[in-house]
Amino acid sequence: MVGLGGDLLSIYLNDHLAGATAGAELARRVAGSNRQTSFGSVLSELAKEIEEDRRTLLQIMRRLDVRQDRLKTLASWGAEKAGRLKLNGRIIGYSPLSRLEELEGLTIGVEGKLALWQALRETHADDSRLRGIDLEELIKRARSQRRRLERQRRNAAAEAI
Repeated sequence: MVGLGGDLLSIYLNDHLAGATAGAELARRVAGSNRQTSFGSVLSELAKEIEEDRRTLLQIMRRLDVRQDRLKTLASWGAEKAGRLKLNGRIIGYSPLSRLEELEGLTIGVEGKLALWQALRETHADDSRLRGIDLEELIKRARSQRRRLERQRRNAAAEAI
């Protein structure tokens, strides 16, 4: 098997877990903030999928005997919460600019997740410990998420700017 060394693999997967944790929090928040809008159903579906992908990453880490770096995960969770404090053109409440920037953040996260699944396919596709985890399907789903987010992002841009 060609791939990352044990320590590098641990760092890599924990970095992605940190991103996945922040991404899942952001996806839940965006879906909740847009529940009553035309964005609501798509964002709710995406939030569920993003959380499922995070759980899959945790499963992969367990199977590869990679311990979770709880401090890194907690820091990313806190960073997502702090990101809510940025100015959005309104003194209180949710604005169209908030939606646009949050969708852009989710898009960046999905791109990173796609890169993760592709890297694991290249380095661990034949690893028996990952038997039953369909990396090709995870790649397809990330691409689908990217397409759906892009449609939502374009609509949000038209409303915000």
